[in-house]
Amino acid sequence: MAKQREGVYERIIECARKEFLEKGYMDASLRTIATQAGTTTGSIYTRFKDKEGLFEAIVGPHYDHIMSRFCQVQEEFAALPAEQQPENMGKVSGNCMLEILQYCYEHMEECQMLISKAEGTRYASFLDELVEIESKATHKYLQVLEHLGNPSPSISPRLEHIIITGMFNTYLELVLHQMPWEEAVLYLEEMQAFYTAGWMKLMGQE
Repeated sequence: MAKQREGVYERIIECARKEFLEKGYMDASLRTIATQAGTTTGSIYTRFKDKEGLFEAIVGPHYDHIMSRFCQVQEEFAALPAEQQPENMGKVSGNCMLEILQYCYEHMEECQMLISKAEGTRYASFLDELVEIESKATHKYLQVLEHLGNPSPSISPRLEHIIITGMFNTYLELVLHQMPWEEAVLYLEEMQAFYTAGWMKLMGQE
């Protein structure tokens, strides 16, 4: 019996990854996954509790890593002396985006699942969570500019939300379309320059 159980977990994970990538969480079938893994749905329930538990086993560690690192960089930037923040904003943001992009490329399928196949799970709000974190960080930065005597003109919350959401959608397209790495790095640099210049214009910091 012990020999028969060897490798079952790994086969379930591999077959589930393929099923989720092809069909998304909502349309994925545990029965199909079990058949392809050479096991039973009961075996899946025993190991993962339910379909969402199986999805989480694949995606969860990568979600945790990305969100943790993104929040950490925001906190590190906010901890810089106020006078150093304007000159470091573009550099810190660019380095963070590049680091996370590289992580996504190293875990491409799992991150594609997180970005576009998670509808019906708690991970479906991934993009919204990134936008919320970035929005809060932007508000803190605006307070810093005011403290430095360079206050920003009023920015519409709706416009802010649209710009930040658009930025992340553009960013995540690199992963969804598996753009060749060299092209992705160049694209990210150009995107970063575009959005940094735009924010500086809106914030009156040209």
